[in-house]
Amino acid sequence: MIEGMSLADWCTRYPLIETLMALEETSWFNPAIAPTAEALADVGLTATDVDDASARLARFAPYIARVFPETRTAAGLIESPLVAAPRLQQALAERAGGPLPGALWLKLDSHLPIAGSIKARGGIHEVLKHAEDLALSHGLLQAGDDYAQLDGEAERALFGQHRIAVGSTGNLGLSIGIMSARLGFATTVHMSADARQWKKDLLRAHGVEVVEYAADYSVAVAEGRRRAEADPRCHFVDDEHSTSLFLGYAVAAERLKRQLDEAGVMVDAEHPLFVYLPCGVGGGPGGVAFGLKLAFGDAVHCLFAEPTHSPCMLLGVYTGRHDALSVQDFGIDNHTAADGLAVGRPSGFVGRAMQRLIDGYYTVSDEELFRLLALLEQHEGLRLEPSALAGVPGMARVLAERQGYRDRLGLSGTRLARATHLVWATGGSLVPDAEMDGYLARGRRLLQADAL
Repeated sequence: MIEGMSLADWCTRYPLIETLMALEETSWFNPAIAPTAEALADVGLTATDVDDASARLARFAPYIARVFPETRTAAGLIESPLVAAPRLQQALAERAGGPLPGALWLKLDSHLPIAGSIKARGGIHEVLKHAEDLALSHGLLQAGDDYAQLDGEAERALFGQHRIAVGSTGNLGLSIGIMSARLGFATTVHMSADARQWKKDLLRAHGVEVVEYAADYSVAVAEGRRRAEADPRCHFVDDEHSTSLFLGYAVAAERLKRQLDEAGVMVDAEHPLFVYLPCGVGGGPGGVAFGLKLAFGDAVHCLFAEPTHSPCMLLGVYTGRHDALSVQDFGIDNHTAADGLAVGRPSGFVGRAMQRLIDGYYTVSDEELFRLLALLEQHEGLRLEPSALAGVPGMARVLAERQGYRDRLGLSGTRLARATHLVWATGGSLVPDAEMDGYLARGRRLLQADAL
């Protein structure tokens, strides 16, 4: 029995479960999507909350510029490039066997400074908020101070009396660990079995304690939370429930709006924006999607992408059971090369808050992720980790859908011709060359086999 029902009953009530259990690539377009102005109330957060997170990151910019030299040209701003990808779009059209109208762009969070992934914004924001709260409460900061002074002996001594902990498949651990250690916090990252060795090594090189588990993400988080609760000076970063993380991710949307404006890309009802976000537990893509809905309203359409072996958010939203279910309940193993997305149970907070704001969900096989990785490198000269490729199939999935989704939202052929499709490339710039070469070799072999 699974949550009081037999497997047969689950499959009868929710037929898509059989497809997920068979590890087949699939797409599901959300019939409960609602007008943005109505559905934003589900989140329990507002534009003012996002503005507060943005202001905090601005206050810390002098400190970030001082301690991370790679951010000095941007005056301490942690932001990533936006680039067009016409050659990749053409290659995808050839694979799809027909034109893909609209324009394909990439948001390269893979190249965010400090941590090299989407987690850099949310993770670093949560650490900075905790540091700010401590410094203010101990009189080491006053309103209007230059936050660069936090790189001082007294401040580091204060932070050194406190601990920060997090459970992670890898990228969140990097952002939390690198930032926390630099401020002076004692830092522990609880890492699941699928986390890459190079990420563990990089954390240890920054002085972070890494605790390894033979189990998956959920176990690493649960154990990390348990240990943190026993230490009153330990702040646990909870990727499943943290609004501070969520708001840090949401800051990306207003910055993207400026980038699109600078690039001359129009976004409105006649020029829709589709955004494809790789999804693990859901905090990163959920926060970004929330910010996008605040910035663009009904003109933006967000879709989450997951590995076929880890479709936890799709399963949770599709059934309405959210974090009450895990993919393992249905015999799905949660083993994927997309380590950042290897999550068996979704964030209940994100699933419920965003369930009327996310247009759809789809799954991608590991083999396809490697093919796309090789195609991207071949046509655009960009190298991403496998999980970051999950957004790439989204354009073709939307244009090929047969579930009435586009008709319901009035996304006609004319509007689609004027649409912008944005793949959120979530990580990859820090992958060691030898490991990246292995990814590329695997992807090229798969493409060559397809051509035979």
